[in-house]
Amino acid sequence: MAFLSADQGEGGEGGEGRRSIWTIGGGKGGTGKTFIAVNLGICLSRFGGDVVLVDTDLGGANIHTFLGLSFPPRTLSDLIKKRVEGIRDVVVDTEIPNLGLVVGAQDLLNAANPKEPQKWKLIRHINSLQVDYIILDLGAGNSFNVLDFFLMSENEILVVTPEPTCIENTYRFIKSAFFRKVKRIISHFGVKEIIDMAMDQGNERGIKTPFDIIELAGEIDKSIGLRLEQELENFKPKLIVNQVRTKGDIDIGFSIRSAFLKYFGISIDYVGYIVYDDNVWQSIKKRKPLVLEFPQSRASQCINEITLKLIIDKPFLLSSEG
Repeated sequence: MAFLSADQGEGGEGGEGRRSIWTIGGGKGGTGKTFIAVNLGICLSRFGGDVVLVDTDLGGANIHTFLGLSFPPRTLSDLIKKRVEGIRDVVVDTEIPNLGLVVGAQDLLNAANPKEPQKWKLIRHINSLQVDYIILDLGAGNSFNVLDFFLMSENEILVVTPEPTCIENTYRFIKSAFFRKVKRIISHFGVKEIIDMAMDQGNERGIKTPFDIIELAGEIDKSIGLRLEQELENFKPKLIVNQVRTKGDIDIGFSIRSAFLKYFGISIDYVGYIVYDDNVWQSIKKRKPLVLEFPQSRASQCINEITLKLIIDKPFLLSSEG
């Protein structure tokens, strides 16, 4: 399979009209983002889609390990340092049909925090890939770099585990993502100042939620307030709860969804959960993806169901299943 980029024309596999970008984030490390990104990508490829997995965890690239691959000779580091012409030069073919891989940077200290022009160059290159699906595995935290990668997709997926600290980090991450999103599109200096204050939890004006920002922005300029209302309405991240053991753990997803809507006005789509399954750590230990090594496991079934829910509006892929 040939993975093309936009500068090679519209004739590549999976033209722009069919491409879909998914970003897998959530703020906290250890929630299973990479595990989920890899297995979602495999499911999509088995449904007939051309898929590229991109490891944007620039300070700790490890997505290749989940696929049982050695560290490749070329990575995003080569793209950042202009040692290759484009992102197509760092796409690695895997043994899985229709699945390519782009591994994160190699020199951890410098690449973990790319400069602003380098980051937007990476985003432009990723956007140029001519495939059906691009899946980005994000690093931990809510730095501007992580948030900007998260916001480059139409399928912004949050992964959370049923732990209080993880849930708290998810609230903080998604608020930061929305604040970052609106700051990038609003040029009014006074409104930008309000958003900057909102990103400081202890700000003296007590700005805590998107509602507060919209109200204050509307006082400055009614049209900006209306635009922010529209952005809030259109901001609809998706949620996966991982490592579920009980019905109470399943219900956490519904609780998070309700809390976001009530207190922040953000509509979260709870797309499913993945049960705690010993087969998961066994597959990771073997360096073999769960959905291939243990396809009948409960966790694999959960991932398949989530994949189907996420692509239900993509009939060209569903018709290729089997």
